[in-house]
Amino acid sequence: MPRYPGRMRRLLVTGGAGFIGSNFVRHVLDNTDDHVTVLDKLTYAGNRASLADLPADRFDFVQGDITNTDLVNSLFADADTVVHYAAESHNDNSLNDPKPFLDTNIVGTYTLLEAARKYDRRFHHISTDEVYGDLELDDPDRFTEETPYSPSSPYSSTKAGSDLLVRAWVRSFGVRATISNCSNNYGPYQHVEKFIPRQITNVLEGDRPRLYGSGENVRDWIHADDHSSAVLKILDEGRVGETYLIGADGERSNKDVVEMILEIMGQPRDSYDHVVDRVGHDLRYAIDSSKLRTELGWMPRYGDFERGLSTTIDWYRDHRDWWLPAKQATEHFYASKGQ
Repeated sequence: MPRYPGRMRRLLVTGGAGFIGSNFVRHVLDNTDDHVTVLDKLTYAGNRASLADLPADRFDFVQGDITNTDLVNSLFADADTVVHYAAESHNDNSLNDPKPFLDTNIVGTYTLLEAARKYDRRFHHISTDEVYGDLELDDPDRFTEETPYSPSSPYSSTKAGSDLLVRAWVRSFGVRATISNCSNNYGPYQHVEKFIPRQITNVLEGDRPRLYGSGENVRDWIHADDHSSAVLKILDEGRVGETYLIGADGERSNKDVVEMILEIMGQPRDSYDHVVDRVGHDLRYAIDSSKLRTELGWMPRYGDFERGLSTTIDWYRDHRDWWLPAKQATEHFYASKGQ
């Protein structure tokens, strides 16, 4: 049953065939009466299969680039609300070739903001906690909306730049925008290059998981469905011009995550290999989502990380046909880097 019966927005979601974008699309269609149009370039990280079996009367898909001004304008003309997930987002790729990150994350966001300005559309921008840099492992602090930006990679610096563009368009041109910075997502439909699905699919394929360096680096994990519910809450009740941090108090070291995956999947906790650490690997991310919870009353469904991880493992076990086509190429790439 939709939470908002009788109300129907025309929602445009950029990057809606990606991991967190496709989860958001499904969440919206399950919980509202909204119509959703997805604009996605379908790079390697976008997968049309992630949007399979959605209701044809409430969902449209357009393949295209967010830097295409004419296309963007035509889609904004038919929408009343825009949620911007589209981004180049893989840190390792940004170190190998930063240009696509500048094109999509900076130029693409600028193109969307100009369309939001032209058509006076409600605009929500999805960002990352990586714009804040990292924290020491023994630092009791967590990121807040007031934490200064300190990005450490081409990926995080271009996301920081896109955030600043949104803030400038709000202040300079009155664009009705909000921003959310989220911690690390996990859940269904995540590409097998990413940390959690890579370890899960390795075990399913009979291979050992691989852990960067000592595995002491800490990430603050949130299930993609919780991220989606937070974004929908901000769309409905968030204050224009504000930034909201989204997190579920899911701090875990990479080592703990790998060992938990192995334990849930019935393997010895030490059945993994250490590989060379990533260049510039941030130490720790941690989100303080007090503003979101206090002002908007949001709470995560998967406050228990182990329960969320178990449901994620079940999804990958049951959807081998979704992830298997990308697995061989992904492992070949990592093997070439000794990872």
